[in-house]
Order: sequence, then structure tokens, then C-alpha cells
Amino acid sequence: MNPVLGSTNASEDTSRRVRIDSAGRVVIPVEVRKALGIESGQDLVLSLDADGVTLRTLEHARARVKAIAQVHRKEAGSVVDAFLAARRAEAASEL
Repeated sequence: MNPVLGSTNASEDTSRRVRIDSAGRVVIPVEVRKALGIESGQDLVLSLDADGVTLRTLEHARARVKAIAQVHRKEAGSVVDAFLAARRAEAASEL
């Protein structure tokens, strides 16, 4: 079921026509805000790509980045731990 339109047709267009005001603001329709759990004052991530503009909640953006990074990981384990170990080895070799 499409959470925005209440439709069960996944290919149905969920686009909405919105207008930008003179200050550059766009109003996100209430049904979209409710479907995504967006509240007043909440930060969003705006991305510009070949198809146009995409707005994501911070949670969705983090999950997307995490999924992309996971695909490109070469080894298991913590990336941070690997980075720190490499820097420590570098520092030790400089002594």
C-alpha cells in the first residue's frame, strides 16, 4: 500500500505539485509529512541529482549512506578501528 496516497498500486505516481514562494520556501503537503513522520522544525537532507531534487529525513539519509557504504566494504569489522590501526601503524613507522 502506498503510504502517501493510500493506494495499493506501487507504480502509481506519488508526485505532488507544489509552489515555491519568493523566499525559496516550498510547503510539503500534510499527507507526505505524516507518511514520513516529518514534524515542524525538523531538519531534512536535500540532494540534487540528474532527476531533480530529493528530500529525505536525516534517518532515511543515514540509512541510505550506511547501505551504500556496506556494499563497498572490502572486509568485515569496524571501519573506524581499521582506520585507527592504520594511523597508529603510520605513526609508529615515523618514530
